[in-house]
Amino acid sequence: MSINFFNEDVSVGKISKRKLKSWVQFAIKREGFECGELNYIFCSDNYLLQINREYLSHDYFTDIITFNYVENKLISGDIFISIDRIKENASEYKVSFENELQRVIIHGVLHLLGFDDQDDASQEVMTRKENEYLDEFSKF
Repeated sequence: MSINFFNEDVSVGKISKRKLKSWVQFAIKREGFECGELNYIFCSDNYLLQINREYLSHDYFTDIITFNYVENKLISGDIFISIDRIKENASEYKVSFENELQRVIIHGVLHLLGFDDQDDASQEVMTRKENEYLDEFSKF
């Protein structure tokens, strides 16, 4: 079981990795799964755009791309997060950078847990779960 954080071509600033790890592990356990190896890779818009083009054949910016390596109830994956998108979304939604980063971090985990956001109904469930876990973050 390990949760790792990497910076590819950006600086995230000071974040509490210990707190984030405990929180992510809590969410995984609460959903009835076990934590395998999770890698969070913080990067720029351009870096994530290249991944989007190369692996998903999409030609647009996004805040997150999740590569799922889940086996049964063992959650593993690589989660790429654009810090540029996080900053822009935080400004747009009038929330702090930290809050938006936490939302996207848990969003990636929720995808690995089997949650989807491809239609309005599933997006509503995903947002409700994100909010549920964001409310728990202060306890860690």
